Amino acid sequence: MPYEVAFSAEAELQLQELEAYLAERFYPANAERYIQRLTDACLALAVAPFRGTIRDDLAPGIRTTGFERRATIYFKVVEKRVLILGIFYGGRKFTADL
Repeated sequence: MPYEVAFSAEAELQLQELEAYLAERFYPANAERYIQRLTDACLALAVAPFRGTIRDDLAPGIRTTGFERRATIYFKVVEKRVLILGIFYGGRKFTADL
């Protein structure tokens, strides 16, 4: 049975900011498609929540997975739920205070 996927408020804000950034730098429709693919990748964690790399060095239970070589998704599996903690684009780094 698939897990539930939930986005933290910080992750939702990061998606909005990333879309605005990409729309400004590139074509808005391309930015929208990229964000949709990125969101779909997050939602796909529902069927395979334990993939990616364990990053207990950042905080207990944190996992990461890359997306199209430009973004990193930070998440945590708690019971039957995948919590998307953050989405960092272009080399930005996760901080445990999220």
